Amino acid sequence: MNVVEPLQPFHNTAVVLPTLPWAIVENILKTAFVEDAPYGDITSATLLPVTARAKAWLVAREPGIFSGGDVFKAAMRMQDPDAEVIQLREDGQSFAAGTQIMQVSGLARGILTAERIALNLTQRMSAIATQTAEYVRLTEGTKARVTDTRKTTPGLRALERYAVRCGGGHNHRFSLSDAVLAKDNHLAVLTGGDAGKLTQALAGVRAQLPHTVHFEVEVDSIEQIEPVLAAGVDTIMLDNFTNAELVEGVKLISGRALVEASGNVNLATIADIARTGVDIISVGALTHSVCALDLGLDIVIES
Repeated sequence: MNVVEPLQPFHNTAVVLPTLPWAIVENILKTAFVEDAPYGDITSATLLPVTARAKAWLVAREPGIFSGGDVFKAAMRMQDPDAEVIQLREDGQSFAAGTQIMQVSGLARGILTAERIALNLTQRMSAIATQTAEYVRLTEGTKARVTDTRKTTPGLRALERYAVRCGGGHNHRFSLSDAVLAKDNHLAVLTGGDAGKLTQALAGVRAQLPHTVHFEVEVDSIEQIEPVLAAGVDTIMLDNFTNAELVEGVKLISGRALVEASGNVNLATIADIARTGVDIISVGALTHSVCALDLGLDIVIES
């Protein structure tokens, strides 16, 4: 029997954050500045002396979980390479309204040109981290891992996925190139609509894959579980199952594959879903519908 090693619970442990690759951050910021200041910041260039200096604090207007310190630093230093940027709250740390999170000192023109880009990105990343932390909190006491999906902002996936980690969540496959995830439309084409061919068709796919490639299949009924398991898949996604069906599905799979719950997951439903015994709960709402956290940049003039 193909018994899959269970995922280890991550609750009440230190958040382990990946490193944000500089090349990705740089490309995102370059694109953002080309959009926001294609020929420079005409306002700052007109109003401010070249040598004018300022100090600014990134300040929370509401409580949350911070994410994006390196992005804030990089945005400021892209406009003023000599800017001094100090991070006062680490990524993944909580803060109250009024907390000073980052401090920057440097050329006033550089700070003001970078302000909106730095705020836009840290506000969104912190919102994702904050929302993720709430979803994770609601699954405490269960083995379920909260993961994101590919429902991310085009071009910002690396930052948004990092923010999920800051909130204590986990990442699903990063892209279409990372794992096989056969959904209902794939299966319809693969089998020609003949459910009797499901095991054979999936086993053929499994045989083609290197041992390092994860194979996940989405099912939308209890009846599909055994035919999919017979093909030797690694994870079964139970899509839009009721909680009673999730319990039945977990019992039927019985450790032969990891079990992922997907669909109809929100703050009101996730606790009950987690208690069904699933290993993974994927939540598109972590990234696709967050409202930017209210952070502001308060400036003082350096004497």
